[in-house]
Amino acid sequence: MEYLSTRDKTLRRSAAQAITMGLSRDGGLFTPVSFPSLSALEVETLRGMSYPHRAAYIMGKFLEQFRPEELEEFAHRAYGPEKFDDPAAAPLHQIDRNTWCLELWHGPTSAFKDMALQMLPQLLSASLRLTGEKKTACILVATSGDTGKAAMEGFADVEQTKILVFYPENGVSEIQKLQMVTQEGDNVGVCAVKGNFDDAQNGVKRIFSDESMRETLAQRGFFLSSANSINWGRILPQVVYYISAYCDLLNTKAIKLGQSVNFCVPTGNFGNILACYYAKRMGLPVGKLICASNCNDVLTDFIRTGVYDRNRPFHTTMSPSMDILISSNLERLLFDMSGGKDELVREYMDQLAQAGRYEISPGIKKRMQEVFYGGFCSEEETASTIAMMYRYGHLIDPHTAVAAKVLTDYRHETGDKTPAIFVSTASPYKFCDSVLSSIGEAPVENSVDRIGQMAGITGVAAPVRLAALKGKVPRFGDVTEKEGMEEKVLQFLK
Repeated sequence: MEYLSTRDKTLRRSAAQAITMGLSRDGGLFTPVSFPSLSALEVETLRGMSYPHRAAYIMGKFLEQFRPEELEEFAHRAYGPEKFDDPAAAPLHQIDRNTWCLELWHGPTSAFKDMALQMLPQLLSASLRLTGEKKTACILVATSGDTGKAAMEGFADVEQTKILVFYPENGVSEIQKLQMVTQEGDNVGVCAVKGNFDDAQNGVKRIFSDESMRETLAQRGFFLSSANSINWGRILPQVVYYISAYCDLLNTKAIKLGQSVNFCVPTGNFGNILACYYAKRMGLPVGKLICASNCNDVLTDFIRTGVYDRNRPFHTTMSPSMDILISSNLERLLFDMSGGKDELVREYMDQLAQAGRYEISPGIKKRMQEVFYGGFCSEEETASTIAMMYRYGHLIDPHTAVAAKVLTDYRHETGDKTPAIFVSTASPYKFCDSVLSSIGEAPVENSVDRIGQMAGITGVAAPVRLAALKGKVPRFGDVTEKEGMEEKVLQFLK
């Protein structure tokens, strides 16, 4: 299968080339030329498989260059017991008779990004071999909290790679920051950016599109790649857990084969919910895709009005992974829903870059609203949802709370009684201060000590790797203006 750029569909690359490059040279995102079908018989077969087997099978439909036994090896390495603390990898927990929670945070960094970033380094290493690339890949990452640590954990000491992570100086939780600045590995680097996530993300995109930078790095023996969800190798593994969740519902006899299920996904960069849309494009019986935002509600407004407008106040919230006003993966959705009109996508992206807004055509808007519902959750509602879920025996993080609340809102507004899954993207222990405050407890001063405090109060065991942060000494302390990101890259890749 070939992959083409959303901004120039004449630019076609193999899967290995798309994964190696990360971002197309024209600034577009790689997307498959077509979507393989997933039949009812295949879903029935997948029911009896373990998560690694499901992952290898589904990804194999998109990665024809890769040998099936190779993908099986990668999947068992990525999702095995040495990495994930739950044998299901992505367990499904029933909340009530018609609602389930999909937990995606049982990997090494306690965030959903592990589901993709334990796989991506293996896909990239194999892609380097397939393309014959001899230069070292420099993975540039902009993170709103979880991607940075998950990417570094995945790429630490991986041969023929180096990884540099940029995060907003005051835009991540204390635990998220500590996870990043204490990361081990000889090939990793971390730098704070004075600004928000969009500043960091725009800086990374700017570096990718800088021809002189690419030439300079090539002379030094490096090329740029990405571990953000702009990389197809990030999106593809995420498709797996939606199909897997459907299989798990079938196995518990909660639904019948072919019955529709709604998914509610908390998202900022639109990658996580896009993966669910791609599962639907393959034929998975997905009903409504409910897009849950925090008070940075640019996606909610876009889905409801067809106008994407980032010209609005930026809010720093207790769900920082969604503190985003430029949702990069929306570009892939627009390409698909426009019927592959690359010139139209280019026009929209140019308008976004120049004016900070664009308005989609009535036809695309209609198609989008048939599939998606957009809702948002205030800070007060996030806190009250955490408290309410805790009273009913479920300890959740703020991002998960946003999804739970927006799903409730959707049901009240529409009366839709379709079985629904809301996605839990991070362990509550990554956001102890917010969770403790929400359930009526005063957090202790030290952020790491809050982990033990919350475990003692709730009786819920903390993830082992988060508890192990106590006493770790930071390795990194660099800070840069957003205009200085290029220089930090050059210093890192001497």
